[in-house]
Amino acid sequence: MAGRRWLIVAALISMAAAPAPPDDLALFNHVTWGATDAGLGQMHAMGRERWLQWQLHPTAQDVLPADAQRQIDAMRITTTPMPQLVRDLDAQFHAAIAIADPGARQAARHAFDEANVDTARQAAAREILRALYSPAQLRERLTWFWFNHFNMQESKGGIYPMLADYLDTAIRAHALGHFRDLLMATLQHPAMLRYLDNAANGVGHINENYAREIMELHTMGVGSGYTQQDVQELARILTGVGVDLRPEDPRLPPKWQPLLIHRGLFVFNPARHDFGEKHFLGHTIEGRGFAEVQEVADILSRAPATAHHISQQLAEYFMSDTPPPALVDRMAAAFLVSDGDIAAVLNVLFHDPGFATAHKFKDPVRYIFSAVRLAYGEKVILNTKPIQGWLYRLSEGLFNRITPDGYPMNADAWNGSGQLAVRFEIARQIGFGSAGLFRPDQPGATDQPAFPVLQNALYFNAERTALSQPTRTALDQAMSPQEWNQLFLSSPDFMF
Repeated sequence: MAGRRWLIVAALISMAAAPAPPDDLALFNHVTWGATDAGLGQMHAMGRERWLQWQLHPTAQDVLPADAQRQIDAMRITTTPMPQLVRDLDAQFHAAIAIADPGARQAARHAFDEANVDTARQAAAREILRALYSPAQLRERLTWFWFNHFNMQESKGGIYPMLADYLDTAIRAHALGHFRDLLMATLQHPAMLRYLDNAANGVGHINENYAREIMELHTMGVGSGYTQQDVQELARILTGVGVDLRPEDPRLPPKWQPLLIHRGLFVFNPARHDFGEKHFLGHTIEGRGFAEVQEVADILSRAPATAHHISQQLAEYFMSDTPPPALVDRMAAAFLVSDGDIAAVLNVLFHDPGFATAHKFKDPVRYIFSAVRLAYGEKVILNTKPIQGWLYRLSEGLFNRITPDGYPMNADAWNGSGQLAVRFEIARQIGFGSAGLFRPDQPGATDQPAFPVLQNALYFNAERTALSQPTRTALDQAMSPQEWNQLFLSSPDFMF
């Protein structure tokens, strides 16, 4: 039986990709983390255009299913404000290393490490629950896009306990707003300042790491005309922008006190700032403190190169590895006219005639999320650890990209034979049972009854007609519902 199943899967993968599915289903799949029967029904009830505008302009707060919200509400990252969480863990670390007895010190260090890393695991769990069940699906897809754009790796610089707040206050809160606000929110977050070393950037000991990535990755892009001198000048402008864990303000001479900014863990310390005149992208920047940072944020956010760079990446993420240049140009024009309104840029993309019929190979995150959404719909999972494990196996663990460029979103990065073999195994785990998704993450807990049903109303009303004939033929040969589930999730149709 197992050999026959793998022969069918191999035959499916060797065939060409499926033809373009019907417009409504395709649009829903492109904009969201994957179709559900209830979600597609909501689109039909609201009407295509009204639903799309609701996704582009969602309400401020998500209303998650009660079972999902209860899990989020119980998390330490939810109940403890980020500055306090960081200070508490910092105190725990220093208390541990101060213990004289080696055995006790080792045990205390282990307890600290577990508590520290657990904050990132909670952040991952919260992101998964929101991705699976938030009605504001576009905002959730953009949260992942922007996190990769302003990427950081969880284990560097003590940022574990900062990740959840970074995602919420810097990324998600501005995911559909104006790009300048998003740029400034990331620039003022202690996680970014630690990850890219700007916390160590001060007058007399310049650190260019963050300045270089702002130019190369976050705004204008490689080859857009900036020079090494622009990077150096931006690094000077960013001196004094850093992190301070102390709740009290730093002691400063009277002349510096009016220029101090200290909010939570973020600090602009004028005593560490280079007040000399700078020359950046053809502009003369007068030394006057944090206002210099705000000025260069305006310059970078309104640069045509930034508009094109961001538009290109959005089109690649949502539509195609090689989006039409004319479409990217129209998106960039909308970016400039709207002063970087991300929703306005996406509105151009989503209304392009080729958008709904384009094929975009799923990266591992999109593949796993879409599979779980399809398998269980509105039934809330009780344990995200299997999903976190699957993503690590597929080399796209949340928050685990080491380099600041974020995970690649092109097909070549994810469609190799080794990757597909792991997907087939995960498809089997999801298709044959609950895979631990409904076993609460508690000692002694057992699986609650749950079985994936992929042959549902969504399949018969929309998906079946969108499948290629070879996939339908293979599915008709399935010997059990479980085998059918695995074949469907392993099919080339579901990879896009």
